[in-house]
Amino acid sequence: MDEHCEKPCPVEAVVNLIGGKWKILILYQLTTHEVKRFNELQRMLSQITHRTLTRQLRELEENGLVERTVYAEVPPKVEYALTPIGKSLIPVLLQIKAWGDGYLQKDQ
Repeated sequence: MDEHCEKPCPVEAVVNLIGGKWKILILYQLTTHEVKRFNELQRMLSQITHRTLTRQLRELEENGLVERTVYAEVPPKVEYALTPIGKSLIPVLLQIKAWGDGYLQKDQ
């Protein structure tokens, strides 16, 4: 545990919420496109499997970062969007993107 973190460590809490390969990318797609259907997210994240996307969306929903809206239609229509707490991550996600842009430019 880092000496800069008190218990509970806020950095550890964030990593637990959005850590891993896919969660932050899902959140970023919802940041830039607001509301998305499952298949749209899967197309945007072409390397993610159906099962993994389902699992990651469920975890983000359970943690209150993403909301899932089901419409009573045939076939069922399901949309995903950031919750207010999820939207509070937008500046952080945009800053990560800006840092990544700079990092990718350093060798050019």
